Amino acid sequence: MTELRLPEINRVTLSGRLTRDPDRRYAQDGTHVTSFAIAFHRRYPARGGGMAEQTGYATVMTYQRLAEVCGEYLRKGSPVLVEGRLQMREWTGPKNERRTRLEIRGDAVHFLEKMTATGPAEGGTPAPLPAGPREHDEGELF
Repeated sequence: MTELRLPEINRVTLSGRLTRDPDRRYAQDGTHVTSFAIAFHRRYPARGGGMAEQTGYATVMTYQRLAEVCGEYLRKGSPVLVEGRLQMREWTGPKNERRTRLEIRGDAVHFLEKMTATGPAEGGTPAPLPAGPREHDEGELF
């Protein structure tokens, strides 16, 4: 029997709203890092009729210029569409325990409302988007 070779596909697209203000920081190598959590919803037919809704939460990590833009323009409640890939982050906790977290590495973040540097704007202009994602070594972040 021949071994089945699976395509290496790791793409995620989610839309939702930020559950808190973005967390801005720098990695040990000086790379700008911004993380934020989004709530996303799924509607589906319920067994007894009607519609049911399920809410999920995801942590999004952004790097370099995209991290700067997200940290400057996004706020709690901001609606976004995130395109990226899943990544596993590992670290050692305060009690020397091994910890892991599945996160979304954001390659593109689309702002779904007009923004200013202090948050949503009425009649303002859309926030500038970065030229494109740059690769970053996902080693030790902090």
